[in-house]
Amino acid sequence: MHEYRRLLDQRDPEQKLARGIRGRLDGIGYCLSVVVMTTTLITGANKGLGFETARQLIAAGHTVYIGSRDAERGRRAAEQLGTRAIQLDVTDDGSVDAAVKAIEADGGVDVLVNNAGIQEEMGDDNVVLGAADLTADMMRKTFETNVFGTVRVLHAFLPLLQRSIAPVVVNVSSGLASLTRVTTVGTSTYAYPGVAYPASKTAINMITVQYAKAFPNMRINAVEPGFTKTDLNRNTGLLTVEQGAENIVRIALVGPDGPTGGYFGAEGIIPW
Repeated sequence: MHEYRRLLDQRDPEQKLARGIRGRLDGIGYCLSVVVMTTTLITGANKGLGFETARQLIAAGHTVYIGSRDAERGRRAAEQLGTRAIQLDVTDDGSVDAAVKAIEADGGVDVLVNNAGIQEEMGDDNVVLGAADLTADMMRKTFETNVFGTVRVLHAFLPLLQRSIAPVVVNVSSGLASLTRVTTVGTSTYAYPGVAYPASKTAINMITVQYAKAFPNMRINAVEPGFTKTDLNRNTGLLTVEQGAENIVRIALVGPDGPTGGYFGAEGIIPW
């Protein structure tokens, strides 16, 4: 726990606002303030956790793109926050490619928060369909957004992220992704009957680890925001979106010497 906090604290103290470059010229000290605003893209950000994450990161000094499948909803959300909107459907190659071109033309991106996700197994009556009712189509739909969508966005934005001086990727995972927790008898995680959603988030954890190993210059982590009240779970969660977003924001703000390849929640490192 202390190590986790120490790693998170290893960041530029001015990171939230700007970065300064200091030096000497002909023996005369000078300070050249180079305002390098951190630019962040959040997928699925027109409501819920994505919207609140955007709000908190804007307060921290980030320039934020509200990624939204529905362009109009994204525009309204961005207008409410006083930031930018970008149409982005993580399941569509053309939409993602267009978003990359637009953001590249506007200067690039430093932080990517892969937040877009669905919970197909949650019925309108708040009953989670279990293994007996799982279909290949339900699994496919869940993975198309939660897993393939994340990979699609990551792959497309990698060139822009690699141009950043401090690239960060946050993959929004879930406590249900932890095989340790899911197999611990007597816990709420153990009691969860669904298959597709937990499996998709466990896949996200593996993607996080492998990308972090492949790109050691980036800080790439998975975050469990907690059981948060959102449309995803029909607002049955226990935490507010403000509380859930805090966990995402904390990892989005890590510096170049911060942790990578990890799986974090409110209390620190989560067991795989």
